[in-house]
Amino acid sequence: MEVTVKNSQGDTVQTIDLDDAVFSVPMNHALVHQALVIYQGNKRQGTADTKTRAQVSGGGRKPWIQKHTGRARQGSTRSPQWRHGGVVFGPHPRDFRKALPRRMRQLALKCVLSEKIRQNQLICIDAMDGINGKTKTMVELLSNLGITGSALVVTKDTVTNVVRAAHNIEKIWTLPVNQLNAQELLSRDKLVITLEAARWAEQELAVAPSRWKDRMAGLSGSAPSEPATAIEEPVTAQAETTGEEEAGGEE
Repeated sequence: MEVTVKNSQGDTVQTIDLDDAVFSVPMNHALVHQALVIYQGNKRQGTADTKTRAQVSGGGRKPWIQKHTGRARQGSTRSPQWRHGGVVFGPHPRDFRKALPRRMRQLALKCVLSEKIRQNQLICIDAMDGINGKTKTMVELLSNLGITGSALVVTKDTVTNVVRAAHNIEKIWTLPVNQLNAQELLSRDKLVITLEAARWAEQELAVAPSRWKDRMAGLSGSAPSEPATAIEEPVTAQAETTGEEEAGGEE
């Protein structure tokens, strides 16, 4: 997938090829919808609570006798049909969190990234060296790139100057690439990503999820520990037995 790279002035400086396995994935609407619902559900506090008729104070006395009043029989003034009564089937504290397998999370992210490119909503910029923390510099950059609506600015790492410059601009959010997900992309119109961040996403999302730990261990420089063989302990025991037999023979 060919993507044009622009500078801070909005001029095209080069064209790069991104891996089709990451940036040219067919859209899977069912998977993206499932991921979006889970992301939004995980943000819920789940603290809404209502009182049942057993939890509302009062109502212990029968309001009137059972018969001979001409009125409907009532057992408590805290029944659901009464004013100030308990709530039936109301919300109670619960956990809305759900887990999504890593393979599905990565595929949903790749689907949305590919769709952003197909819709011409992804803008790749070579660097953000001109951002000095002032809001004015970020406004000029977005104006040069032709961004008027909401946008998500993605960098390789958390850059303090970029965060400060975009903090006071409406509908502009910043995020490091390692925290990028489908929900953040779908919530904004445009995606502004640095070339370094795009290469990082291309490299990491192309790795099979089953090899993720080995990949991260290789990047950190620590080699995975080798599992102990099952024959080490029996061999040691056999060596000890042989030594005892030799000692007995000498005696």
